[in-house]
Amino acid sequence: MKKFLLVILALTGISTFLFAQAKGIKKAVIQTPGVMADACKISIENFLVHEYGVSSVKADYRRHTVTVTWYTNRTNIENIKTALANMGYDADDVTAEADAQKRLPTYCKPAIILKKDSTVSK
Repeated sequence: MKKFLLVILALTGISTFLFAQAKGIKKAVIQTPGVMADACKISIENFLVHEYGVSSVKADYRRHTVTVTWYTNRTNIENIKTALANMGYDADDVTAEADAQKRLPTYCKPAIILKKDSTVSK
């Protein structure tokens, strides 16, 4: 009987701990139309995974999305979108910084930026 109660108590404690951990984690899919190539995907993943509170990042350049998982007590979705905008990519409703967008490699620049750059240099 004692073993049974200890097992029940242990399972209750473990499930409570796991539920509390899962509660502090969120996941979102961010639309990033500027992600055009595999190299862009890799740079986004490498950059965002080092942001405080971000636990995982998966960019998909074919679907133009970035899936991010983060700890809610450390950061929020707006900080993550701002980090993407500071890199030079539009992130849902947050517009990319113009200077950062110009610094992107050519294959990661949106077509609008490329057209503006080519007309200015003529």
